Amino acid sequence: MMNIQAYSFSPYTYILNNSCSRALASAAKPFNVFGRNIWSGQIKIQTSVFSAPEGMNLSTQKPKRKVVEHITLVKANEGLSDEEEKDMLDYLYTCQYQMGGIVSISLGRISNKNPDKYTHAIFMRFQRKEDLAKFYDNPFYLGVIKEHVSPYCHDMLHADFESEVDDDILPIFRKGEEFNYGVEFVLLVALDGSAEDALASLSKLMIEFPSLIVQYTQGLNFNVGSKEFTHVVFVRFRSSEAFKIFSESSEYKDIWRSKFHPVIHKVISVNYSVDPVGTEVM
Repeated sequence: MMNIQAYSFSPYTYILNNSCSRALASAAKPFNVFGRNIWSGQIKIQTSVFSAPEGMNLSTQKPKRKVVEHITLVKANEGLSDEEEKDMLDYLYTCQYQMGGIVSISLGRISNKNPDKYTHAIFMRFQRKEDLAKFYDNPFYLGVIKEHVSPYCHDMLHADFESEVDDDILPIFRKGEEFNYGVEFVLLVALDGSAEDALASLSKLMIEFPSLIVQYTQGLNFNVGSKEFTHVVFVRFRSSEAFKIFSESSEYKDIWRSKFHPVIHKVISVNYSVDPVGTEVM
């Protein structure tokens, strides 16, 4: 497998350089080596999301649309070849063309080292929970898992959550120039009853950096197969540089130390790069 330069979303090293943030807003998007753009707790937490052009003020309230988001983390077998990896990811990506209900899909090879040793991540967005339920039982999807995923991996983790996005076609379907490139970050956390303050603080911080972040969603995990995780956070960063600046910011460090550490019991954080939409014929 190819080696990919990436940054770990570690909560322990954060320095934000505001001048770098401003410079990043006009920087060219990087070339990403591999990746495609493409229910459970009793804690009450308001889900949140934003999607906006670079540098736009996000304070204006816009109509929202509820969506359902699905995350899959995969542990590939050691020695997985490039050809086997391509076969697995290509078939997962084609799910959007073979069945209804999938609004958006992205996937790729995880760039950061993580203690649980997950190697690949898949994100899917659905309009309703009913669409997600049908997806899990769809013969095409089950066939893809049996023939093109299970032979190449030894473990999979699923998480599902409901969130809100701007009620507009581009942010809903994650289309347009804003979504052509970037780094996607997945955070699965197990939080106790005081999770609302931690997640609200993180949401507020995300909104303050539109030059770095394209879209941000979070919500309660309702997948009974991964009920040890109470919440899911999903972020699309504009580039690897934007991801690095945010993940090393003092603001994020402060929130993680003061808000998350006192209430967190378990965490998985992974990130992967995303290529332009439609660069490969499926």
